[in-house]
Amino acid sequence: MDNLGDIRLFVEAANLGGLSAAGRKLGLSPAAASARLVKLEAALHTRLFERTTRQLRLTEEGRMYLAHCQLALQALDDAHAALQAGSTVVRGKVRISATSDFGRHVLKGWLDEFNQHYPEVTFGLVLSDSLANLLQDDLDLAVRFGVPPDSALVARRLASNRRVLCASPEYLAKHGTPGHPRDLERFPCIGTASGFTNEWHFARGEEMAAYTVPLAAARETNDGAVAREWAVAGYGIAMKSIWDIGADLRAGRLSVVMPEWRSPDAPVHAIYQRNRYMAPRVRALLDFLIERFNTVSGELDAYLNPPAHESPS
Repeated sequence: MDNLGDIRLFVEAANLGGLSAAGRKLGLSPAAASARLVKLEAALHTRLFERTTRQLRLTEEGRMYLAHCQLALQALDDAHAALQAGSTVVRGKVRISATSDFGRHVLKGWLDEFNQHYPEVTFGLVLSDSLANLLQDDLDLAVRFGVPPDSALVARRLASNRRVLCASPEYLAKHGTPGHPRDLERFPCIGTASGFTNEWHFARGEEMAAYTVPLAAARETNDGAVAREWAVAGYGIAMKSIWDIGADLRAGRLSVVMPEWRSPDAPVHAIYQRNRYMAPRVRALLDFLIERFNTVSGELDAYLNPPAHESPS
């Protein structure tokens, strides 16, 4: 805490791209700003910037230190705001990450609903099908299917998540409907660029089955939103999270295929840093997401409960 002012100067210099601009913002002369940065680097025993006559460029150590400093300063600012305005104040910016399909077609609308209750909250929405680095990307929350292996993160379960085969009604009218996973070899399917997700596993009671999408003959993409759009357009059967296709099921753009065959579940989790102060705005959003997932889960159950399976004679 002794060098908190120096840390703020460092963060401003990194954000503004210059030490003089950062000094002016904090009421420091160029000489004073330069001296304070030198003092901070000496205390850390590392160089934070590569200096040129035109600009400052963060070193690798500087980039790492910046990420931690931004989190620390945000936590201090949040704590100060809570003390000044009351611990229940809900305002400020929340940076949240989600997968591309879920983010575009579900979460974006939910954030609009949240803003109706908390108009002073703004969002930074990061969409990626890979698990973002919460620290480096300065994220407050990430919504992901499954649990990350990083024990430094908290994974709060939000809802169950059935992965289902789906296709458009037009596709099914043209090609028919498979009755067993082994029938899939006769149907065009949509794969993904990562190989393991093209290995589809199924269970029906005690019966187990598997199918591997032949990528040589299938449409494939590394983007979940594109896979859903191709399924809606009738290009094949896709394996999707029920959360990604809920709106398409309601609108009749997609139908669940072989719902009696279950694929392994990957529950939805809210992921956040274990040691990060949770600002009121983040806590309010997490509570809101828990409520929305709970409500919509009940609506989607109707698409996942087919008539009782009759065992073949």
